[in-house]
Amino acid sequence: MNLGNWLYSLAPSPGWLLVVILVIALTESLAVVGLVVPGVVLMTAAASLAGHYDLSIPLILLFAFVGAVIGDGASFLLGYTQRERIPAFWPFKQHPEWLSRGARFFQRYGVMSVLIGRFVGPVRPVVPMIAGMMRMSPITFAWSNVGSAMLWAPAYVLPGYLLGRTWQQLLTLPPGSDRWLIMLAGIVIVLALVFSLLRHQLAREGRLYRRLAYYASQRGWRRRLWHALRLSYPGGEFPLASLVLLVTSLTALSAWTLWVLERGTPLTIDTQLQTFLAAFSEPLLLQLAAWLAEAGDMLGRTALVLPWLLWLLWRRQTAALLHLLGGLGAITLANVLFGQLSLGTALDTATIDYPSELVSASVVLSGLMAAYVSESLTSRFRAIAYWVAILLSLAMGLACLLLDIAWLSGLVGGALLGLTLSALIRVSYHFFAVQPPLRPPWLTLSLASLMLGMARIVWLPPV
Repeated sequence: MNLGNWLYSLAPSPGWLLVVILVIALTESLAVVGLVVPGVVLMTAAASLAGHYDLSIPLILLFAFVGAVIGDGASFLLGYTQRERIPAFWPFKQHPEWLSRGARFFQRYGVMSVLIGRFVGPVRPVVPMIAGMMRMSPITFAWSNVGSAMLWAPAYVLPGYLLGRTWQQLLTLPPGSDRWLIMLAGIVIVLALVFSLLRHQLAREGRLYRRLAYYASQRGWRRRLWHALRLSYPGGEFPLASLVLLVTSLTALSAWTLWVLERGTPLTIDTQLQTFLAAFSEPLLLQLAAWLAEAGDMLGRTALVLPWLLWLLWRRQTAALLHLLGGLGAITLANVLFGQLSLGTALDTATIDYPSELVSASVVLSGLMAAYVSESLTSRFRAIAYWVAILLSLAMGLACLLLDIAWLSGLVGGALLGLTLSALIRVSYHFFAVQPPLRPPWLTLSLASLMLGMARIVWLPPV
């Protein structure tokens, strides 16, 4: 018996394991107790065992969800009923800054603190109790508690579950796998960091933007041009970041497409990566990839974006509504045009498209919604919205690779096409936006999108 099987032999039975998952989720969310319990480590270990036992995913998620709801609910009830006595309790008597930190967090984000706090380690077990102490409406808290638990359960459970199902394959990766993993991870991290840094530097509060503005405003024609550009935009801020992204991504898309067409066959990196990923034939991974692909097709995109369109229509955010619809239409038209150019045939295949439609559409929709949401956030937290969009697009790209419906070169082309259209639409949006964007109820809209996306996957056939 090897070490892995020996460790699994010490684990509880599948029935008790579900109870363990519930208890871990409960204690990890419980006031005070959650401060000392290593919930992430314990949940990953328990979910890994569940994956090894091949337990039902919906059942595991249900137990984790229930535990999380009970834990936060108990913390809220404690704060609601013991408001005056809590500061004298241990450990808050010795560490009053914990309560003050949680109170500031709650005052800054309000209802959203219940969702955000569940994923932020230092304030995670304290925020529900603070919400009770500050007399948050129990009904409002209940909705926030349930909604955040629905997002928390899969985020904490699924990675460990996948590890338990695939750990044997991970220990026997094909030769050269370490090189591929390191290279791909490095490329993704570097590109994401560069994008995030440039986005911040080219925004109005960025140092590079201020230096360029100062340089442009010093002399003659530069000064007149910069002044005219600023006045042409209602907010008085020229969208320099969007313009730089447009020029850069369009240039890169043109150069990359020409290079791919010049080769005429899949690139060496395409075939090598395809061979490497063929080792990951775990049914669960393929099923998750198939669900992502269905959520990213035409019906899936419509379902995911529908709540946002209806909210924009209701709040009369005409510019944002029309540009989001324009993004949907533009990416569809662009992919049709690329298909008419027979780029897929040029790559010696009729079934693998270039550029990837799923990735390009994912980049456009997630990028546009992230840009809109970030406008209502402080500069300190805008990067979060963009990182969520980046992670969603990366997940869609990985799904395409696992399902063998796109080469890596097609994913790169799709990402560049999506960035080009996103930047073009953002430049246009800045020009036509005559009213400041309202802060969207992104938790409610995200949950509605998730529900409609799940309904599309369950009840509608693939397109």
